[in-house]
Amino acid sequence: MQDENGKLAAGGSPAGGGTAAAAQNSLNLNGHTAPSNGHNPAITPTPQQQSDSQTPSPMPTSAAVVPRDQWGGKYEFLLSCLGYCVGLGNVWRFPYLCYRNGGGVFLIPYFIMLFVTGVPLFLMELSLGQYGSAGPIMVWKCCPLLKGIGIGMLCVSTLVCLYYNVIIAWTFYYLGSSFQSPLPWSCDAAINAAICGNGTVGNSSLERPRSPTEVFWNESVLGVVNSEGLHDPGPVRWPLALCLLAAWIIIFLCMLKGIRSSGKVVYVTATFPYIILIVLIIRGATLEGSLQGVAFYLTPDWSRLANAQVWNDAASQIFYSLGIGVGGLLSMASYNKFDNNVIRDTIMITVGNCSTSFFAGFAIFSILGHMAWRKGVPVGEVADTGPGLAFVAYPEALALLPGSVFWSIMFFLMLFMLGIDTLFGNMEGITTAVLDEFPNLRRNTLHKSLFLGTLCFAFYLMGLLLVTNGGIYWFTLIDSFSTSFGLIIITLFMCIGISFFYGVNQFCQDIIDMICHCPPWCSKVLIYFKACWVFCTPFLLLFILIYIFLEMYNTPLHYGSYVYPRWGKGLGVCMGATCCLQILIWAVVAISRETGTLKERFKKSIQPLNSWRVNNQNSAARSEQHVEPERVEAPFTVTLTDMDFTAMTWETGSNA
Repeated sequence: MQDENGKLAAGGSPAGGGTAAAAQNSLNLNGHTAPSNGHNPAITPTPQQQSDSQTPSPMPTSAAVVPRDQWGGKYEFLLSCLGYCVGLGNVWRFPYLCYRNGGGVFLIPYFIMLFVTGVPLFLMELSLGQYGSAGPIMVWKCCPLLKGIGIGMLCVSTLVCLYYNVIIAWTFYYLGSSFQSPLPWSCDAAINAAICGNGTVGNSSLERPRSPTEVFWNESVLGVVNSEGLHDPGPVRWPLALCLLAAWIIIFLCMLKGIRSSGKVVYVTATFPYIILIVLIIRGATLEGSLQGVAFYLTPDWSRLANAQVWNDAASQIFYSLGIGVGGLLSMASYNKFDNNVIRDTIMITVGNCSTSFFAGFAIFSILGHMAWRKGVPVGEVADTGPGLAFVAYPEALALLPGSVFWSIMFFLMLFMLGIDTLFGNMEGITTAVLDEFPNLRRNTLHKSLFLGTLCFAFYLMGLLLVTNGGIYWFTLIDSFSTSFGLIIITLFMCIGISFFYGVNQFCQDIIDMICHCPPWCSKVLIYFKACWVFCTPFLLLFILIYIFLEMYNTPLHYGSYVYPRWGKGLGVCMGATCCLQILIWAVVAISRETGTLKERFKKSIQPLNSWRVNNQNSAARSEQHVEPERVEAPFTVTLTDMDFTAMTWETGSNA
């Protein structure tokens, strides 16, 4: 189907002379007006081409050209990427890791990992997407052997979207409950009088005292007390199911028109959390005991630097926070103008994201310090990680503040904004990959809307498992393994593939070509990035991978006091393995479709396709340099475009 479309596009130009034919040839199926392989689009066509261009088209030319959206403005892209990176992990994961791994001294390995792995890989993804003007699958025209990396990214994005919107559903539940006065998880609520009075829940005096927030979280929200474990999910909790449905409806409406709609939404969703964080920091600074919380957050423990876990936590937080390796960055960058300065954007977004994590810690621990002062316990006993910090410790601290209803509404509204921005990026990675593979969906607005609606509804149905009584056990399983070793392997192969198969020198030249007036500092900075891509980043990724495997083998997976059975942990390993095995599967397919010896097949499968260097109209100024046409790959590798069928004709014309 796609090959036929390509041939129709090549021969379907209306009568109108050589210029029209050349313009027609400069359009690929994704709708980018651009030269192919450096050929000038104004080149005089051969007589055969002129004859072909006058052949009546069996279908309108416009039907074969599928325009690709672009960001409405520079700030839409920056805010979308910043919103994608600044997520819930900045609020509940970084502060916990910081105090658990030596306080302020954790910033040393954190920023080392940021500039050695995070920033180089972030730049690599943005550059790939922008240069190729394609999503995570189609972009591997640059090296068809590694198409499985794109498929693996799609698998990771699917798992992340599956559980991430459940967090937004929890946020909705708490946001709705925050409009009650007093808050239903505070000691002022009549239902919690017995709990706050006795300090225990249940009949046994040996049970650990639990706070009203823990009771509200485990019983009212999750219902986990009614489940025995992973094997006993129980019935769906319909209040949460309705919140999950509302979350997916909002995602659908915000993404209905692609980046034209989501690009406008981020003006609110990406900036509002910063306003709330500033307000919370100011409010927290005025509370009694806040300085003890901040001191606990930042007090350095220099001996922790010798612990390998600290460095692994720093690297994992960089991956978790920046969203590397899941396809969202590739997809969002693919809608950029060709001459956008990706180096500048990379530095701005990564530094902005990590600064947000650091400052969010002040907002969190200043209020947790007040909570510890009110309860008369050390700060370490009220701090937690993951959902426990966002939905147990922090709500309890909010309930102690004057005007607790207002602060609770603001906090959970901030969590909602943080979560929805990150989900935009993950969903964009999936939709862009599918629309690139099936460009006909771009042509029909109704079909595109139906596809997005079907995708959201399918995610909703699958997510119902995570809002059952035992849903938190499944949530923890997917959360633990979806972005674990599989993501690291995908990123490692992406780094090796670009550096050694595609060529790190060629990749750096591509980045320079994209920046119209490349400042001298950009060229010098690329030397540093080249060293990272070839040596430092792969080495550190291998270190992280080995550590993950050792930790996964030696440490049992648990949620609270529940220890996961061996089959549950094996299921999680299968999730991660499914993502990274796509690389091997599609590499075998790519090599098997070639001809010649195994060595010849391998060499052919790492050569870029002709349509790889198809860029938008902004690259026309650099199209005068002649680049020899490369090869035409078999249809299995990627979706071919009309450029793959016309490049050899151009070569014939130039030889003539």
